[in-house]
Amino acid sequence: MAQSIQTPEALKPAELSSKLRAAVHDHWLLFLSEGIALVALGFAAVAVPPLASLAVTIFLGWLLLAAGAVGFISTLAARNMPGFWWAMFSSVLALATGGILLYEPLRGVLTLTLVLGAYFVADGVASIMLAIDHRKDDSRSWGWLIASGVVDFVLAGIILSGWPGTSAWAIGLIVGIDLVFAGFALAMMALRARKDIA
Repeated sequence: MAQSIQTPEALKPAELSSKLRAAVHDHWLLFLSEGIALVALGFAAVAVPPLASLAVTIFLGWLLLAAGAVGFISTLAARNMPGFWWAMFSSVLALATGGILLYEPLRGVLTLTLVLGAYFVADGVASIMLAIDHRKDDSRSWGWLIASGVVDFVLAGIILSGWPGTSAWAIGLIVGIDLVFAGFALAMMALRARKDIA
């Protein structure tokens, strides 16, 4: 006789929020340590952006290589599935890209910097179009969205106008700044959670 599987009832948003706060409160020191580590790594990346850019490129190369290998093996194991050749193409592409980034990481940094510049252009367009839509709805946040789009265009202009020279610092600097802010936010969350009553 098959046993019925009983699933717990879905938590209400207030209960979920309470459980999350309690978990952060119980482990605040761990979150604080992680935040401090992220801030330290971020400052290191900002201090030596060429090294950070190279490290990001090598890390991305290993990720793509691992993803391609897993995809290749799993696609071979399921030869009869629909879209077999597309899945195989995707796996081989990831393997090749990862291999190239690991074999020639300095050229990979150049390419990734171009991609980063293109991303800022696309994100700037998207932010401004979103702002135009929000303005139609009389939203007060549309001005901030326009500002975000303009900042994206400025960053894209700086990165693309100075390429390939910007390849030495752009990726490492941006990753470093992101790590500093993420670590600071995590540390502040941990310190606040320490004071909260679980």
